[in-house]
This record gives sequence, structure tokens and C-alpha cells, in this order.
Amino acid sequence: MAGLFYGLIDQTREFLHLPDAPVPSVGEYLKREISQHAAGWTEDEETRKLKLAILNSFFNVECCVSGTHSMDLVALAPFGEYTVLPGLDCTFPGGYQGLTNRIMASLPEDVVVFNKPVKTIHWNGSFREASSPGETCPVLVECEDGGCFPAHHVIVTVPLGFLKECLDTFFEPPLPTQKAEAIRKIGFGTNNKIFLEFEEPFWEPDCQFIQVVWEDTSPLQDGASELQHVWFKKLIGFLVLPSFESAHVLCGFIAGLESEFMETLSDEEVLLSLTQVLRRVTGPVCRGSHTSGVLLHHTRGSAVWLEGGRPAHRSVGHPSAAARAPALSPAPSIPSWALPLLCRGRLPPSFL
Repeated sequence: MAGLFYGLIDQTREFLHLPDAPVPSVGEYLKREISQHAAGWTEDEETRKLKLAILNSFFNVECCVSGTHSMDLVALAPFGEYTVLPGLDCTFPGGYQGLTNRIMASLPEDVVVFNKPVKTIHWNGSFREASSPGETCPVLVECEDGGCFPAHHVIVTVPLGFLKECLDTFFEPPLPTQKAEAIRKIGFGTNNKIFLEFEEPFWEPDCQFIQVVWEDTSPLQDGASELQHVWFKKLIGFLVLPSFESAHVLCGFIAGLESEFMETLSDEEVLLSLTQVLRRVTGPVCRGSHTSGVLLHHTRGSAVWLEGGRPAHRSVGHPSAAARAPALSPAPSIPSWALPLLCRGRLPPSFL
């Protein structure tokens, strides 16, 4: 099923330079192709349903990768524009601040100005530089306090939400229609990372990823259940993070409306639901107990998805402990052994 799904993902690149895509969205294309493949399956009904459930789990993975609630919201035609940058992922000790500190160290002192909110960026003009008589610059950055900074080039890194809200007033003259339309059509969704810390690992030493497959799901059917009963089914699984000192941590990923619903729950409700999920999907194969001293760390971030594209792609190639689980509803109370600790914070758009 992984070969089928990611083979179809690769096929989406065929529509990159065509004038018309066969269907508007990636989701519609994938479901159309899967439906045709499923019509030729000769296995028994139970096996066919399990195949569809596994494919549905890959849809959830792509929702996290593309930062969207549904792949039906991601346009097919430009989907293949994205390419993975070469090299390994890096983790900076102490966070991304270490990178900016390093860059700042190479700059002369007092060249970075803080607490200067920008009102308008005037571009495509001719502005005089006070420190260099006779020299003109094509860009002028006007601040809210009246200060101005002429420049030959300006790199704008404001958030997408700010661009959408202030597009008509932030640039003078307005941006070209093509760029303005691109900003209006770009969307972004909610992704959450959930870090579960355990006193001892219950997973095997060589396990890198625990993928959850729900038997009663299918990408060819729209689920109509209320979110409070099924939100955790959008979890793509749990990544086993490298052990650090005595910490044993699983990182779960969830996107879309289910991710937003999770943010409305209390620490205890989230912790209990996820602990129950892990109990059900790993109970027969786990080593030791995973019901003691669980700490929950929860961070949120917005990832950008393009009406014509996607921000990232990673194939699922980790050794995994795949497990099947029936439907599960959260219990109303939290047991005494659970010790929740919730840490909320914004993540940058590149969330994986």
C-alpha cells in the first residue's frame, strides 16, 4: 500500500506543466486512482478494508506534510513543484536562536534595529539617501514612528497571515496582480506536535516509528462522526526520538480540524486519550508498563499549504511497529498515575 500511495504521489508531477489537470485537487486525484485500483483487488472483504485503512493513514501523513485539513484543499496542477533540499536535517542546540546568534556575531555592532514596526514599504521609486548625497534608492521602508530607511533591496519575511490582512496597505504601490493573487490563494493550516515522555520505553530498541492504522477508516469515505469521539484518529503515529539521558520520548503529529479541536481539550483529556490509544495499539507487543509517569508536552504550529503546491514531502521509510486498533472514545476522567505537563508555543512554518 505504501508503494501504491507514494507511486501515485510521484505521478502528480506529470501534471506540473500541463495546461489542465484532470481534477482540481490532489485528494480527488488520489481517491480516483485508488478507487480504480481497489476495483481490481481479489482478496476477501476484510483484507480489502484493511488495505483502505492503511491508505487512509497515508492520507493523514500527507495532511501533516502539506499542513492542511484535507488533501482535497491542495491543488493538483502545481503539486509537483516542490523538491526536497539535499542534506540532512539539523537540530540546533538551544533551538533556532543559536543560528541567528551565529549570524549576528558576524555583523558589526548596532546595525540591527529592534522595536521599529514597519508601516509601509515604498518600492519602485527613487528615494534619496541622506548619508550619501546624490545617491538614490528604489525602496523606502517607512516605520510607524516616522523613521525611514532607504535601501537598494529589501527582504520581506512577515508572516502569511499579516500579508493577507495588510496586503492593500503594506506596499506602495500595490504588488503586481499576479503576486497579490498568489498571496490571497495561499492557505495555511494547524499542525500540532505532541511529546509524550515515559520513565521507561515500552517499544523495541530498533523501533523508530509507531504508525497507527484504524480499521474502520477509508479515504474513499467521508467520516461524519463528531470530533470529540474521533479526533485522535487523525494522528499519523508516534516518532521515537533519540534517547537523551533518562528521557524516553514519543512525538505524535496531528493536523487539520482535529488538531484545532485538540487545542480546546484540557491537558488531562489529551493525555488520557493518547495513553488509551497507545495501550490499545501496542498492548500485545509492548515491553514493560507505559502507564506510569507520563508527561505531555504540546506545541502548535501553522504550516503553509498552497492552493497550487505543497511545502514538504517525506516518504515513510522508517522501521515501524504497525498496529491495528478499533474505535476508541476518551474516558471522562484521568487516572492518578498520569502526570500531565503541557507546554504551548508557536512553531515556524517548517514544522517537520
